[in-house]
Amino acid sequence: MNMAKSSRPDSLGLSGSSPALAELNERSREVFRHIVETYVETGEPVGSRTLSRKLGQHLSPATIRNVMADLQDAGLLYAPHTSAGRLPTDLGLRMFVNGFLEVGRLSTEEQQRIDVQCSASGKSFGQVLEQATQILAGLSHCAGLVLAPKTEGALKHVEFVNLSPGRALVVMVTENGLVENRVVEIPTGLTTSELVRASNYLNARLRGRTLGEARADVLTELEVNRAELDALTQKVVEAGLASWAGGGQGDDRYLIIRGQSKLLGDVNGLEDLERIRLLFETLEAKETMVKLLDATQGGDGVQIFIGAENELFGLGGCSMIISPYANAKQQIVGAIGVIGPTRLNYARIIPMVDYTAKVITRLIA
Repeated sequence: MNMAKSSRPDSLGLSGSSPALAELNERSREVFRHIVETYVETGEPVGSRTLSRKLGQHLSPATIRNVMADLQDAGLLYAPHTSAGRLPTDLGLRMFVNGFLEVGRLSTEEQQRIDVQCSASGKSFGQVLEQATQILAGLSHCAGLVLAPKTEGALKHVEFVNLSPGRALVVMVTENGLVENRVVEIPTGLTTSELVRASNYLNARLRGRTLGEARADVLTELEVNRAELDALTQKVVEAGLASWAGGGQGDDRYLIIRGQSKLLGDVNGLEDLERIRLLFETLEAKETMVKLLDATQGGDGVQIFIGAENELFGLGGCSMIISPYANAKQQIVGAIGVIGPTRLNYARIIPMVDYTAKVITRLIA
């Protein structure tokens, strides 16, 4: 897909040029940039003869070897084998992203695909986030991931629907059209009229407010005015509130990961296969990933974690591009992005993640 080029990666919240960039002369910059771009395209080490041909013969292989040796001494390149070409280090990739990268723009087709997948019509908020993660995985050919919060939107309607003896479905519709469904345990023997009464009671007190804003008031009112509701209806109301608020137990967020299998399509040998295996183990260790996603909430805009440079990640050979999303009060409530090998197509994926996070923010707000 065609993408227009932009020379302003800082417009997405990326940091400025690395201090090491100013120390490179024009020749070193050119060699370094071509090595990284070729690595991102092929995943293979880049040799001096290949690079000389690519640069149009105005630099000899011997000159390029000297430049590559200097870049290796600076910690920006390394040789995977004695006689091999060079690959960028994590530090080198970081300098490339901060100093050389030209961030592209999404095509109209890509924007439309993300918009359609993130449509809230008839879906719960969790379903919207799952589909957003799935479309990111598909477009980027990486694993998509999202840290999802509990629903924060102002409420429009609450309803209890009887499922079976002792169980009811609680349907919560927000003013922006998101639907959240939860199954709760209720006293046996409840009549339809009692469930309707519980629904009406909550609708009168929750409508136009978020659950977090109204929950304490409703619980206090239940204590003060217990005569207004019979004991069974009170238990239904309390069960609904406890369900939406997570019951006050543990973290009220959850991690969604989609598209791990897409990473296997880019395996070039046993070393890559082992890296992917370790990445899958990292993705499955959700506590670690939630901590890493929490770290993004202190930033603004798209953030990039390359290789083992972040102590919470600590996995060489892999990168993550992620962006937080906010609620109507501009409070960061979650984050969405992709994770894959360090040779990600950063220029293409950065605006993809940025746009998806903004769509989710608009949806909540």
